[in-house]
Amino acid sequence: MDKDFEKLMNEAKKLATKRKLSEYASCGHVGCALLTKKGNIYTGICIDSNCALGNCAEYAAIVEMLKNNESEIDKIVDYSAKGKIYAPCGRCRELIRMVNDKNLTTRVMVDENKIYELKELLPEMYITKKENI
Repeated sequence: MDKDFEKLMNEAKKLATKRKLSEYASCGHVGCALLTKKGNIYTGICIDSNCALGNCAEYAAIVEMLKNNESEIDKIVDYSAKGKIYAPCGRCRELIRMVNDKNLTTRVMVDENKIYELKELLPEMYITKKENI
């Protein structure tokens, strides 16, 4: 396994500790770590709620990255408290794509033995620029 992905997986794994916040919400069942093209690592955890107020771990990591004036993601990993690597959901795949056009080549770990570029995980309509539609 690539050393960067190994480090990202370990960072995400440390965060993946589910804990109850209230009777309505929990957090941390998924941790995310991403590596930017500048070489910085940003992390996030998910928030799960009984309504639509939850948030994905990738979203949290991307917000941290954006707060630091970066937007180009080289690699990203999600790790669950159940001990599994997960691919980002469709909403997060779109967000990765939208924050920087170069992120179509972001390498996404979906399994310890499987890494894809983001463009391989998106429907064609999200790869095509809006003005071409």
